Amino acid sequence: MQIRVTPAEKAALRRAARRAGLDLSGYVLARALPAPAAAFQDAVRGCLDPGAAACALAELNRLLSAYTPAELTAAVASAPPPGLAPWLANYLAAMVEYACARRSLPPPRWTAAIPPLAEPVFGSSLHSLRLLLLRGSPPPFRRRNLFIDASLGSQV
Repeated sequence: MQIRVTPAEKAALRRAARRAGLDLSGYVLARALPAPAAAFQDAVRGCLDPGAAACALAELNRLLSAYTPAELTAAVASAPPPGLAPWLANYLAAMVEYACARRSLPPPRWTAAIPPLAEPVFGSSLHSLRLLLLRGSPPPFRRRNLFIDASLGSQV
């Protein structure tokens, strides 16, 4: 497909794509076909409600597991809205990084802007499970000081 744009419009599109961490085609597709992005952002907004965060994370898990590489790239191009608790922002970033790694895609730049947690967060309050969680957590979660026993695509 070809579209006609002015040199200034093309430069603006390239800058926007660079900010989103995408190539020009990926950026234009993400903007032109926003369905995966809209579903992803809706699920992320669901995380803002503490009472619905667990369900929203399950929905994010489902979405990220089902997306094709092109859909995943489009869905995660934009950063989540501000206001997520630090542990939740890290959990979301780890899920996205893990999904990208599974599909041999680079993670979006916004994930690097979320600093890892200063204190570890464990997926269970049982102290007897901590060694299992420390060893079994996927690398994107461990890097962010999150220790879980199930990763993207798994449910407990």
